Amino acid sequence: MSSSFSFRNVQKVTTHVLQEMKLKGEKIAMLTAYDYSFARILENTGIDVILVGDSASNVMAGYTSTLPITLNEMIYHASSVVRAVKRALVVVDLPFGTYQGNSKEALVSAIRIMKESGADAVKMEGGREVVESVDRILTAGIPVMGHLGLTPQSIHKFGTYVVRATTDEEAGKLLEDAHLLAKSGCFAIVLEKIPAKLGEQVARAVKIPIIGIGAGKNVDGQVLVLHDMLGITQEFSPRFLRRYHNLSEEVTGAINTYIHDVKSLDFPNEREQY
Repeated sequence: MSSSFSFRNVQKVTTHVLQEMKLKGEKIAMLTAYDYSFARILENTGIDVILVGDSASNVMAGYTSTLPITLNEMIYHASSVVRAVKRALVVVDLPFGTYQGNSKEALVSAIRIMKESGADAVKMEGGREVVESVDRILTAGIPVMGHLGLTPQSIHKFGTYVVRATTDEEAGKLLEDAHLLAKSGCFAIVLEKIPAKLGEQVARAVKIPIIGIGAGKNVDGQVLVLHDMLGITQEFSPRFLRRYHNLSEEVTGAINTYIHDVKSLDFPNEREQY
């Protein structure tokens, strides 16, 4: 690989490309998408990874947690995204109840996502407790991304969205789980809402890419929910979220102008009719 090589020129981002990016020290940029139109915009930017997150349960369906979204709904969102994407790696969340405690069901769920949506990989939350499911999915040749730290599908277990792994015991378990997932064959791990020092420690300790969301800057990449970073959603403001735009305000302004123009007979004008 020559020194002038740029990962931006890669025609298709694969799990191997992400591994190379970690080795070369190039940060991985990842965002969520749930529909064709936004996925096409993301694809045109050269984003590395698109996550079809179960956060669709919140931002697309209006639920208060990620738990209600179904496998069929995730496949629908994933299919819409895949139709817009050629270069980015598309990863799809296995939704709550489709893999926990039943590795056979986990494999069936993962196969359905891959066959029916055309995605590149699946993501699942948890460490030691889901390793059996990870192993079984990997036997089918399906790439798996792990997810540790704050695991939103376990919200009822923890009862809060506070920062995870702040105690030595919990930090030790997270590091152990990261090693376990890497050893099992996961190609990457998302770390959510943990101390920055621990995020750096995990990224240094395991060979696979570590992608953070509220895990500090010294990991191998970052992910945000698209609707949050664009300012479409306004209710959610954790410390790790940087709003790059206030699209909610812009869209509201455009719609109010449209309403005014319709009611004042300004729209349509002579040029806008047949």
